[in-house]
Amino acid sequence: MSIPPIHAWGVLLPESFLRSPFFAVLATFVAINTVMYLALAVAKILPKVYLTDYLSGRNRRGETRSIHPPELVGRHRREVS
Repeated sequence: MSIPPIHAWGVLLPESFLRSPFFAVLATFVAINTVMYLALAVAKILPKVYLTDYLSGRNRRGETRSIHPPELVGRHRREVS
C-alpha cells in the first residue's frame, strides 16, 4: 500500500496566499480573539473578587442615616422605653 501524494488530500489554499500579509493579519486577529474569549471564559468560572475583602480600611459613615432617632442607635429599644 502506498501513501497518496499530499495534493490528493485536498490542500485548500495555495502557499502564496498563506504567506500573504492579509492572511498574517487575519491569523493574528483570530489568535487574539481566541485568547480574549478564553480569558473571559476563565474569569466567568472563577469566583467574584471583592476589593473590600483585601483592603483594611473601615468605610463607616460619619453620622448615622438610620430612620430611628440618634439616641436609639446602638441600644435596644427595650432599654430606652
